[in-house]
Amino acid sequence: MRADARRNHERLVAEARSAFAEHGTDASLEDVARRAGVGIGTLYRHFPNRHSLMSAVFEDAVGDLLARSRELLHAPQPCTALVEWLRAIITHAGEYRGLARALMSAARDDTSDLARCSGPMTEAGSALLRRAQDAGAVRRDVSIGDLLQLTNAIALAAEETPDEPELADRLLGLTLRGLKA
Repeated sequence: MRADARRNHERLVAEARSAFAEHGTDASLEDVARRAGVGIGTLYRHFPNRHSLMSAVFEDAVGDLLARSRELLHAPQPCTALVEWLRAIITHAGEYRGLARALMSAARDDTSDLARCSGPMTEAGSALLRRAQDAGAVRRDVSIGDLLQLTNAIALAAEETPDEPELADRLLGLTLRGLKA
């Protein structure tokens, strides 16, 4: 990438991160381009669709979640490690209004640019889940796909009920009771 194109790319990601935090993931892409000092055509040359831009914005957070999963893979209590990682996902999804909904839809669409994020997350979560199942703490019929959808649904419910900050933890607790072997 040329130096000016790289700078445009970096400004677009930075401004999108700011706009998504401020207005949610449905923020105007025209506004993102304007704030980055480029035209909408430049934005679409770098990011052909909203999910592509979202994927670039959330790449760092996904990297952090993946690193955390690798650390937790060696935790002494596999079920606690899985729960801690799921909580981290809920916290991340709650940082941007609309992210949980987008992640839920991307889970069913392998062609989505957000699928680039969900593939590695699924692998990381599968390893944590398998460890918890091998330890006899989680039922064998629980799948990581279901857990990721549940965590996004919990994040979405919490997003829709901002005046109840403990809702996400309460819903996760209810969910986890149903997972026990």
